[in-house]
Amino acid sequence: MSIWQGKKPKKELSVVVYVPESRLRNPKKMITELWSDLLASRDVGWQMLIRDISGQYRQSVLGVFWAFIPPLVTALSMTLIKNAGVVNIGETALPYPLFVTLNVTLWQLFANGITGSLTAANTAKKTIAKIRVPAEAFLLASLGQTAFNFLIQICLLVILFIWFKIQIGWTIILAPVALIHLLMLGTAIGLFLGPISALYNDVSKVLPFVLQFWLLLTPVVYPVPKGGFWAILVSLNPVTPLIVISRKLITGESLSFVAAFWVMSIVAIVGLFASWIFFRISMPFVVERSSS
Repeated sequence: MSIWQGKKPKKELSVVVYVPESRLRNPKKMITELWSDLLASRDVGWQMLIRDISGQYRQSVLGVFWAFIPPLVTALSMTLIKNAGVVNIGETALPYPLFVTLNVTLWQLFANGITGSLTAANTAKKTIAKIRVPAEAFLLASLGQTAFNFLIQICLLVILFIWFKIQIGWTIILAPVALIHLLMLGTAIGLFLGPISALYNDVSKVLPFVLQFWLLLTPVVYPVPKGGFWAILVSLNPVTPLIVISRKLITGESLSFVAAFWVMSIVAIVGLFASWIFFRISMPFVVERSSS
């Protein structure tokens, strides 16, 4: 027989204990924590994603059409420059407006992986200092927003493919693999720069100039050069094989840079895991330094 004495049971509080021992000394435990926190971040990350997407288009007249504007403006301006004979672009396998729009969309997938991870780190720095939220939730929300914008841009590409009567080959079913690797490489770079950017604003200020220069070294508005010093620079660009293979898998062209593509794919996978560990280990120090 139980007797109620009018006392409410005390609610147990979870306590987080930080120890000076490095997590790298116990990699198995660290990987388990990473995976468990990633799974636990799904619901919070989804809520953040819905909030970010709603906030992005809530006070906008054009709404989701803003996702179409960057590739369309770039394609229109470069087409005018090419037709005016200002620059000698050379022949492209696709109609030039479609060629530029498709490449710019692929480039934005990579670039948004970098900038999105930086934004996630800065948002996590402000939030984690107040409430205990896994840092992975901010990363998932950022990746989800990048994927959402990319899916919108795919609608534009479908319209252009129909307009120019371009047939798509069976290799398009393999394109998601290349697209994921492209996003992984951008996310890996962003995760590495994210904690540094959260401490020093110089990173976020310099990054747009770096991305602009990087874009010039990438065959986005021009085909891959056949020879010369510029061709060497383009071939050494780590993004070149990922974008070229992604485009050719979508359009069904004969593949090139296959070996370089698999090398960069491995680099993207390993780099994403390594930068995730760096992001996870460094964020508590970033929060501590920012709140002190």
